[in-house]
Amino acid sequence: MSAKRTSLLVALFLLASAAWSYAADLADIALPPPRQEGGMPLLQALKLRQSSREFAPDSLPPQVLSDLLWAAAGVNRPESGKRTAPTAKNWQEVDIYVVLPAGTYRYDAQNHLLRAVAAGDLRALTGTQDFVANAPLNLVFVVDTSRMRGLAPGDAQTLLAGADTGFISQNVYLFCASEGLATVVRASFDPDKLGPALGLSPQQRIILAQSVGYPAAR
Repeated sequence: MSAKRTSLLVALFLLASAAWSYAADLADIALPPPRQEGGMPLLQALKLRQSSREFAPDSLPPQVLSDLLWAAAGVNRPESGKRTAPTAKNWQEVDIYVVLPAGTYRYDAQNHLLRAVAAGDLRALTGTQDFVANAPLNLVFVVDTSRMRGLAPGDAQTLLAGADTGFISQNVYLFCASEGLATVVRASFDPDKLGPALGLSPQQRIILAQSVGYPAAR
Protein backbone atom coordinates (compact mmCIF):
# COMPACT_ATOMS: atom_id res chain seq x y z
CA MET A 1 0.00 0.00 0.00
CA SER A 2 1.40 3.41 -0.93
CA ALA A 3 2.33 5.96 1.72
CA LYS A 4 -0.23 8.39 0.27
CA ARG A 5 -3.05 5.85 0.53
CA THR A 6 -1.98 4.90 4.06
CA SER A 7 -2.03 8.55 5.13
CA LEU A 8 -5.51 9.00 3.65
CA LEU A 9 -6.87 5.95 5.49
CA VAL A 10 -5.35 7.16 8.76
CA ALA A 11 -6.90 10.60 8.26
CA LEU A 12 -10.33 9.09 7.57
CA PHE A 13 -10.04 6.87 10.64
CA LEU A 14 -9.17 9.85 12.83
CA LEU A 15 -12.10 11.83 11.44
CA ALA A 16 -14.48 8.96 12.15
CA SER A 17 -13.08 8.51 15.67
CA ALA A 18 -13.49 12.23 16.33
CA ALA A 19 -17.09 12.17 15.11
CA TRP A 20 -18.00 9.36 17.46
CA SER A 21 -16.24 10.99 20.41
CA TYR A 22 -18.24 14.16 19.82
CA ALA A 23 -21.45 12.14 20.21
CA ALA A 24 -20.57 11.63 23.88
CA ASP A 25 -21.18 15.36 24.39
CA LEU A 26 -24.57 15.20 22.68
CA ALA A 27 -27.74 13.76 24.21
CA ASP A 28 -30.48 11.84 22.45
CA ILE A 29 -33.65 13.85 21.82
CA ALA A 30 -37.12 12.44 22.45
CA LEU A 31 -39.46 13.82 19.82
CA PRO A 32 -43.08 14.77 20.59
CA PRO A 33 -45.64 12.29 19.24
CA PRO A 34 -46.24 12.97 15.56
CA ARG A 35 -49.54 14.41 14.45
CA GLN A 36 -51.12 11.89 12.13
CA GLU A 37 -54.21 13.82 11.09
CA GLY A 38 -54.86 17.04 9.22
CA GLY A 39 -52.59 18.64 6.70
CA MET A 40 -53.25 19.64 3.12
CA PRO A 41 -55.23 17.43 0.70
CA LEU A 42 -52.88 15.20 -1.28
CA LEU A 43 -53.69 16.59 -4.72
CA GLN A 44 -53.12 20.14 -3.49
CA ALA A 45 -49.78 19.12 -1.99
CA LEU A 46 -48.78 17.53 -5.29
CA LYS A 47 -49.69 20.73 -7.09
CA LEU A 48 -47.45 22.77 -4.76
CA ARG A 49 -44.52 20.34 -4.63
CA GLN A 50 -41.32 22.05 -5.79
CA SER A 51 -37.61 22.48 -5.06
CA SER A 52 -36.24 25.60 -3.40
CA ARG A 53 -32.68 26.54 -2.53
CA GLU A 54 -33.41 29.64 -0.45
CA PHE A 55 -34.16 29.25 3.24
CA ALA A 56 -34.93 31.50 6.18
CA PRO A 57 -32.62 30.93 9.18
CA ASP A 58 -35.50 30.01 11.50
CA SER A 59 -35.24 26.56 13.06
CA LEU A 60 -38.10 24.09 12.78
CA PRO A 61 -40.16 23.74 15.99
CA PRO A 62 -39.87 20.31 17.66
CA GLN A 63 -43.41 19.35 16.64
CA VAL A 64 -42.77 20.17 12.98
CA LEU A 65 -39.50 18.22 13.03
CA SER A 66 -41.30 15.29 14.64
CA ASP A 67 -44.06 15.34 12.04
CA LEU A 68 -41.55 15.70 9.20
CA LEU A 69 -39.49 12.68 10.22
CA TRP A 70 -42.57 10.55 10.81
CA ALA A 71 -43.90 11.51 7.39
CA ALA A 72 -40.51 10.72 5.83
CA ALA A 73 -40.10 7.18 7.17
CA GLY A 74 -41.87 6.83 10.50
CA VAL A 75 -43.74 3.80 11.77
CA ASN A 76 -47.37 3.96 10.65
CA ARG A 77 -48.29 0.38 11.60
CA PRO A 78 -46.98 -0.25 15.12
CA GLU A 79 -48.13 -3.87 15.15
CA SER A 80 -45.70 -4.71 12.33
CA GLY A 81 -43.18 -1.87 12.59
CA LYS A 82 -43.73 -0.97 8.95
CA ARG A 83 -43.15 2.54 7.69
CA THR A 84 -44.70 5.42 5.77
CA ALA A 85 -42.20 4.72 2.97
CA PRO A 86 -41.84 1.28 1.35
CA THR A 87 -38.56 -0.62 1.13
CA ALA A 88 -37.71 -3.74 -0.83
CA LYS A 89 -38.43 -6.88 1.21
CA ASN A 90 -39.13 -4.53 4.14
CA TRP A 91 -35.37 -4.23 4.68
CA GLN A 92 -35.76 -0.72 6.11
CA GLU A 93 -32.16 -0.23 5.03
CA VAL A 94 -32.21 3.56 4.73
CA ASP A 95 -31.34 5.64 7.80
CA ILE A 96 -32.08 9.35 8.03
CA TYR A 97 -29.31 11.45 9.56
CA VAL A 98 -30.63 14.75 10.88
CA VAL A 99 -28.03 17.52 10.65
CA LEU A 100 -28.85 20.55 12.79
CA PRO A 101 -26.73 23.55 13.84
CA ALA A 102 -26.02 22.10 17.29
CA GLY A 103 -25.36 18.53 16.25
CA THR A 104 -26.16 15.53 14.10
CA TYR A 105 -28.54 12.72 14.96
CA ARG A 106 -29.87 9.51 13.46
CA TYR A 107 -33.64 9.15 13.37
CA ASP A 108 -34.74 6.08 15.32
CA ALA A 109 -38.15 5.44 13.78
CA GLN A 110 -39.13 2.55 16.03
CA ASN A 111 -38.77 4.71 19.14
CA HIS A 112 -39.42 8.03 17.37
CA LEU A 113 -36.39 9.81 18.76
CA LEU A 114 -33.10 11.28 17.62
CA ARG A 115 -29.97 9.28 18.45
CA ALA A 116 -26.90 11.43 19.03
CA VAL A 117 -24.18 11.04 16.41
CA ALA A 118 -21.88 14.07 16.52
CA ALA A 119 -21.86 17.42 18.29
CA GLY A 120 -21.08 20.58 16.36
CA ASP A 121 -22.32 22.04 13.12
CA LEU A 122 -21.79 19.66 10.19
CA ARG A 123 -24.25 21.33 7.82
CA ALA A 124 -21.57 22.60 5.43
CA LEU A 125 -20.34 19.01 4.93
CA THR A 126 -23.75 17.84 3.66
CA GLY A 127 -23.31 19.47 0.26
CA THR A 128 -21.10 21.43 -2.07
CA GLN A 129 -23.53 24.32 -2.61
CA ASP A 130 -23.31 27.41 -0.41
CA PHE A 131 -26.91 27.36 0.83
CA VAL A 132 -26.59 24.01 2.65
CA ALA A 133 -24.49 25.57 5.41
CA ASN A 134 -27.32 27.99 6.22
CA ALA A 135 -30.35 25.73 5.79
CA PRO A 136 -31.69 25.05 9.31
CA LEU A 137 -32.02 21.32 8.61
CA ASN A 138 -30.21 18.94 6.30
CA LEU A 139 -31.27 15.32 6.02
CA VAL A 140 -28.74 12.75 4.86
CA PHE A 141 -30.09 9.43 3.56
CA VAL A 142 -27.71 6.55 4.29
CA VAL A 143 -28.19 2.97 3.14
CA ASP A 144 -26.90 0.15 5.34
CA THR A 145 -26.21 -2.68 2.88
CA SER A 146 -25.79 -5.18 5.73
CA ARG A 147 -29.60 -5.15 6.07
CA MET A 148 -30.15 -6.06 2.41
CA ARG A 149 -30.23 -9.79 3.02
CA GLY A 150 -30.80 -12.29 0.25
CA LEU A 151 -29.60 -10.06 -2.56
CA ALA A 152 -26.19 -10.25 -4.21
CA PRO A 153 -24.19 -7.00 -4.09
CA GLY A 154 -24.02 -4.96 -7.25
CA ASP A 155 -26.39 -3.12 -9.53
CA ALA A 156 -29.58 -4.56 -7.97
CA GLN A 157 -28.56 -3.38 -4.52
CA THR A 158 -27.78 0.11 -5.81
CA LEU A 159 -31.03 0.32 -7.74
CA LEU A 160 -33.23 -0.75 -4.82
CA ALA A 161 -31.44 1.47 -2.31
CA GLY A 162 -31.87 4.43 -4.65
CA ALA A 163 -35.57 3.68 -5.18
CA ASP A 164 -36.22 3.31 -1.44
CA THR A 165 -34.43 6.59 -0.75
CA GLY A 166 -36.53 8.27 -3.43
CA PHE A 167 -39.74 7.21 -1.68
CA ILE A 168 -38.55 8.81 1.55
CA SER A 169 -37.44 12.00 -0.19
CA GLN A 170 -40.80 12.36 -1.91
CA ASN A 171 -42.57 11.97 1.44
CA VAL A 172 -40.45 14.87 2.67
CA TYR A 173 -41.39 16.93 -0.40
CA LEU A 174 -45.11 16.35 0.12
CA PHE A 175 -44.91 17.13 3.83
CA CYS A 176 -43.06 20.36 3.07
CA ALA A 177 -45.66 21.34 0.47
CA SER A 178 -48.42 20.71 3.02
CA GLU A 179 -46.65 22.66 5.78
CA GLY A 180 -45.40 25.60 3.70
CA LEU A 181 -41.74 24.56 4.02
CA ALA A 182 -39.00 24.83 1.40
CA THR A 183 -36.92 21.81 0.43
CA VAL A 184 -34.55 20.46 -2.22
CA VAL A 185 -33.03 17.01 -2.62
CA ARG A 186 -29.37 16.89 -3.59
CA ALA A 187 -26.71 14.50 -4.85
CA SER A 188 -23.95 17.13 -4.53
CA PHE A 189 -21.82 16.15 -1.54
CA ASP A 190 -18.36 14.77 -0.84
CA PRO A 191 -18.79 11.28 0.65
CA ASP A 192 -15.12 11.11 1.60
CA LYS A 193 -15.66 14.02 4.00
CA LEU A 194 -19.25 13.51 5.07
CA GLY A 195 -19.06 9.75 5.66
CA PRO A 196 -16.27 9.88 8.27
CA ALA A 197 -17.92 12.88 9.98
CA LEU A 198 -21.04 10.75 10.42
CA GLY A 199 -19.00 7.77 11.64
CA LEU A 200 -20.26 5.53 8.85
CA SER A 201 -19.11 1.92 8.51
CA PRO A 202 -17.90 0.33 5.24
CA GLN A 203 -21.39 -1.18 4.85
CA GLN A 204 -23.04 2.25 4.90
CA ARG A 205 -23.26 4.52 1.89
CA ILE A 206 -24.72 8.01 1.46
CA ILE A 207 -27.34 8.10 -1.30
CA LEU A 208 -28.81 11.61 -1.20
CA ALA A 209 -29.13 14.67 1.02
CA GLN A 210 -32.11 17.02 1.38
CA SER A 211 -32.24 20.54 2.79
CA VAL A 212 -35.37 21.73 4.60
CA GLY A 213 -36.47 25.01 6.13
CA TYR A 214 -38.91 27.87 5.95
CA PRO A 215 -38.90 29.81 2.68
CA ALA A 216 -36.52 32.78 2.61
CA ALA A 217 -39.33 35.28 2.01
CA ARG A 218 -41.76 34.54 4.84
